[in-house]
Amino acid sequence: MPPSVQVGAILIEPWPAMTKLFGIESEPYSGSWSVVKAINGFALDRKIHAAGWNFFFMAVEVNVVFLGARDTDKIHSALTRILGKVREQNFNCVEVTAIVAKRFLGVPYTMVSAHSRHIQQSVYLDSTNARRA
Repeated sequence: MPPSVQVGAILIEPWPAMTKLFGIESEPYSGSWSVVKAINGFALDRKIHAAGWNFFFMAVEVNVVFLGARDTDKIHSALTRILGKVREQNFNCVEVTAIVAKRFLGVPYTMVSAHSRHIQQSVYLDSTNARRA
């Protein structure tokens, strides 16, 4: 069973030297994506900058809505859909920004929101093709 994800969690698609370079621990979540353990976005940003790299934040929010109440399996499914959208843009991180349960005409639904993040050495965000490589 994948670990539980809360608001503020960072999911990364790590490359082999990432954990040594930045000194972060993670545990597998979905496919090649992992959840960064015991650290939030601000602390991870400080570690990345201390290593001389950059941690970009994309302003566009990625949302997924599902019917029903908050449930670990449904949230995992929603985040897997979000990770697919982020992978299309070739970003290597996602920060979960909201998990909100609501009702419309008595029907419960949950909205999961996240922002794409990207770790790279250059201070200028690489193009999609450069990120793909």
